Formats: sequence, C-alpha cells, structure tokens
Amino acid sequence: MSAPDGRPIAPAPAAPAQAASAQAGSAPAAPAQTGSAQAGSAQAVLDALVAAGATVAVAESLTGGLLTAALTEPAGASKAVRGGLVVYATELKAILAGVPVPLLDAEGPVSPDVAAALAAGARDRLGATYGLGVTGVAGPDPQGGRPVGTVFVALAGPEHGAVRELSLTGDRAAIRAGTVAAALDLLLDAVRRREAELPG
Repeated sequence: MSAPDGRPIAPAPAAPAQAASAQAGSAPAAPAQTGSAQAGSAQAVLDALVAAGATVAVAESLTGGLLTAALTEPAGASKAVRGGLVVYATELKAILAGVPVPLLDAEGPVSPDVAAALAAGARDRLGATYGLGVTGVAGPDPQGGRPVGTVFVALAGPEHGAVRELSLTGDRAAIRAGTVAAALDLLLDAVRRREAELPG
C-alpha cells in the first residue's frame, strides 16, 4: 500500500471489516463524558503510555481535533502524544493520512476499512507506537447510506489492530464526545493488554 505521494504506508494490522464484525459488529452507545471525566480518561491513557514508553498519534475526521485535544489536555502530554491529523475533507484522508484513494472511492469516508487505514497512516506518518483513527456521521444528516451516530474507531499497534463500530445517540456534540471516549478506551485497553502480555 502506498500514499498518493508514493511513500509506503504500513497496512492496518487487522483486516478491518472482519475485525469490526468479529467484535459483535456494533458496540453499545457510549455515554458522553463530562469534561472532568474525559480529562480523567485522558490522564489514565497518558499514564499508561508513559509507563510503557509508548507514544500515540491520531487521524480524526468527525471529531475535528477533539480527540487530539483530549489527549493533550493533561500536563506532560508531550511525553507520549506525537500529534494529530484532522482530515475532515475526504481527499485529505488520502493526502495527509495515506488512506488509499480506491478504498475511499469504493467505500466512502465512513467505513471500518477507512478507520483502520487512518489509524495505520497516523502511526506510520507521525512515527508513533499506536495510531488512532476515527470516522463517522455526527449529523444532522445521514452520509453515504450510514445513519447518524454510526462511528468507526480504529487502533493500529505494534502487533495488533482493532476496529470498533459504535451506534451513538444524541446531538452532534454528544456523538463527537462519545467518539472521543470510545477512542480513549480502545487505546487504554490496548496499552494495558500489551503490557500484561510482555515477559517479566
């Protein structure tokens, strides 16, 4: 797989469509977090990353920078957060995050495969241990046949990848906040699981 500029892009570590269906297809709607709860989740993620000597990078669409903002809210975030790409426009998903153009043409910007490619592109292009990718429909109108509240959150890691499909409810703010919460949870689970699996 290569980006439009010819640079090789690390493929998503798991076959995204299968990963989404293997994880029960659709996760329950995540409640929108308050600012303090979200900050607490971000702090837990930062602590886990620093303890593991790991870093994270983000490619986000519907959240428009909110996920990167949440990750950089705690003091000391620079120890683990490499940066983020806000790829709201479909073509920027290819240009900046390396999502293959044929994939975008075939599936549109909201799909598990695109979320996985965003995560892999963020990890590769920003040089991080973990990449997070989020894409979805925040409303008020459906997009590409996907109903409002459909969100795909993906992670690309050193050994494994994962994609979660969410069906969120509420207004745009609630859907975007729920997406951030789900992405933080996915990353925290992955970091803790990998540390638990490492010898000694």
